[in-house]
Amino acid sequence: MEGSNFVDYVKIFCRSGKGGAGSIHFLRTKKTAKGGPDGGNGGEGGSVMLRGNAQLWTLIHLKYQRHIFAEDGVNGSENNCTGACGKDSIIEVPLGTVVKDAETGNFLMEITADGEEKVLFAGGRGGMGNSFFKTATHQTPRFAQPGGDFIENWVILELKLLADVGLVGFPNAGKSTLLSVLSAAKPKIADYPFTTLEPNLGIVYFRDNLSFVMADIPGIIEGAAEGKGLGLRFLRHIERNSVLLFLIPADSKNILSEYQVLLGELEKFNPELLHKKRILAISKCDLLDEELIKEMRQELPQIPVVFISSFAKTGLNRLKTVLWDELNN
Repeated sequence: MEGSNFVDYVKIFCRSGKGGAGSIHFLRTKKTAKGGPDGGNGGEGGSVMLRGNAQLWTLIHLKYQRHIFAEDGVNGSENNCTGACGKDSIIEVPLGTVVKDAETGNFLMEITADGEEKVLFAGGRGGMGNSFFKTATHQTPRFAQPGGDFIENWVILELKLLADVGLVGFPNAGKSTLLSVLSAAKPKIADYPFTTLEPNLGIVYFRDNLSFVMADIPGIIEGAAEGKGLGLRFLRHIERNSVLLFLIPADSKNILSEYQVLLGELEKFNPELLHKKRILAISKCDLLDEELIKEMRQELPQIPVVFISSFAKTGLNRLKTVLWDELNN
């Protein structure tokens, strides 16, 4: 979004360094008029690499740096001197970054660990100097290898948040409120739809100093998989979640119908999402009594269901227990 610090999609042009050429040279000194070949090898070109950085949570640092080049290798020289290797260009990215070919959309690599390094485009090899080709039968080679060529291409970097639990629900369902009471996260909260315009992460602490990470994404509306609302842009952030927590308010007209709509949108976006563990949380239950809750249970889907109230802070410990059990089942 314009003016937002959260950037989860960038397209950049990368080029590795060209390898240095080998040298064609023969030893010439005051005492040696016709010495043997002493041309050195060229240096290797620099590579374009990706490195995971746990301190980063967005790709905003690449938003205005669309061209990234590694250094070329230096040519070889006389006295069998090898040229210097080109400096690598290292792109630091947040964990969960996926790289795709911009033209074909093919998957290239992903970074999921802090400090993890992968070569995106390798630099060209250094060419061999003419001294390398000297043999007993060919003592004066007058040729050397050129340096290996560079590799260049446009690539797309997509960030998929690494979280244990992903919150799924319609706009204004109370997802941000729930995240704020379960964790120290401070997402924007208001009583109108699409208050959340970018994903939020929060660490939920459980008993005995245990914890898990919960992600809140902008609300999904019917047709999100076809591009309606903001859901399509952010649905990829729940692809890595182990558990999907569906949040539907108790005052909804038809809880089961809303759950099925949400499930249908996830299936259209990526059918593999249906294989993830699912939990249903019914929010705003401070409006209900025990008898009404008992009646509602009979019409709910056959998955773990927890009745909660973020405002009254009821059912939250039960919810954390169910989430933890599902994460470690």
